[in-house]
Amino acid sequence: MRLITEAVPPVTADFSNDTWWIWLIKAVAIVVFLLTSVLIAIWFERKVVARMQVRPGPNVHGPFGLLQSLADAMKLLVKEDMTVKAADKLVYIVAPMIAVFCSLLVFAVIPFGPQVDLFGILTPLQLTDFPVAVLYILACASVGVYGIVLGGWSSGSTYPLLGSVRSTAQVISYELAMGLSLVSVFILAGSMSTSGIVTSQTAVWWFLPLLPAFVIYLISMVGETNRLPFDLPEAEGELVSGYMTEYSSMKFAWFFLAEYINMLNVSAVATTLFLGGWRAPWPISAINDGMFNHGWWPVLWFLAKLWFFMFVFVWIRGSVLRFRYDQFMKIGWKVLIPAALIWVVCVGAVQGVRQFSGLDLRSILFVLAGIVLVGLIVSFLIPEKKQPTGPRRPPGPQVYDPYAGGYPVPPLPGQVLPPSPRKRRAQAAAEAEDETSTTPQVTQEVHGG
Repeated sequence: MRLITEAVPPVTADFSNDTWWIWLIKAVAIVVFLLTSVLIAIWFERKVVARMQVRPGPNVHGPFGLLQSLADAMKLLVKEDMTVKAADKLVYIVAPMIAVFCSLLVFAVIPFGPQVDLFGILTPLQLTDFPVAVLYILACASVGVYGIVLGGWSSGSTYPLLGSVRSTAQVISYELAMGLSLVSVFILAGSMSTSGIVTSQTAVWWFLPLLPAFVIYLISMVGETNRLPFDLPEAEGELVSGYMTEYSSMKFAWFFLAEYINMLNVSAVATTLFLGGWRAPWPISAINDGMFNHGWWPVLWFLAKLWFFMFVFVWIRGSVLRFRYDQFMKIGWKVLIPAALIWVVCVGAVQGVRQFSGLDLRSILFVLAGIVLVGLIVSFLIPEKKQPTGPRRPPGPQVYDPYAGGYPVPPLPGQVLPPSPRKRRAQAAAEAEDETSTTPQVTQEVHGG
């Protein structure tokens, strides 16, 4: 099977028939879609997590509890809006606007479907597209973190500042892995346009030949959106609420809105770049010469794939514990980025050999499989490193230093912490008090005798 068809034009969507009112309709439809999807996503998350925990979830307000999210949104609207006195007022107010505005920009280049007849005009179900549309998406995600950073810094408080610094390190770490995971898609598709990448997946969806890149993207998109288990910028157990601690009412709601829209954004990017975009899955795509890939049917397939990724977000939140910060950074810098770099080199080498040597893909895959097999055999032949045998530990609890490894670690069973300086001082004071209280009594007994 050929992984790439003929040369794909940089932009395959035709916007030549669009007029200003078509653009306006599409833009308004995208904003309405995102706001409505956020309300549904909040209800969806509560319902799924409740089922995982054997609870009913929202079930009072509206059918199936669907109006619960709307009630929460209205509650935030009418709450008292407080501004911290120590805050930098202008930046404090603008920061959540930056986060929301950047999150709304991404869907401008996401294709919902092919060309359709919209009020008598043939137009693609996409607001716009250009040859570097995916780079535009990454740029919007990068600028969006400024809202979090400025919000934490301008609050004039310690916990928000720590959350914003964490967010900076997190986005830098995981955007590198995310960008590298998408490079292999560009190599196979021959385009960085979203419509061009969807067109290149007519024969096969890219998640199959690029499975390692797909897995790296899935992990990176969770870190990019500050979701569990990577929600370190707003870790409630450590930072109260992180960068959102000093926000209330609508300014808090804007940050909340930006987080859920970013979840929709990364899910739409995964759908477009790895799961064929709006194309119907096989064997539905083969029915009646692909009739379900035309008209308004593709919108259904796009939304189904989008909400599959939203379910993955909720599933991870309900089943995985939060990572420790040093573990979180190690995953980004020591695992994801090296793995993405190695995968890009491998994909580039395979494509180069195919295009310039004339070898078919089957021969290349056999050679690669042979190399992997030899590597596995060699790894089994290498003897394991023997653990050094030191002196046996004496029985009983062992006192150890929790900061020996550079990061505080709680004691394991059989280990005890050394007494704290405060406890030592308290014990010394208690012993001194006992000595002073017993000394007069001993003296009195001696004199009395």
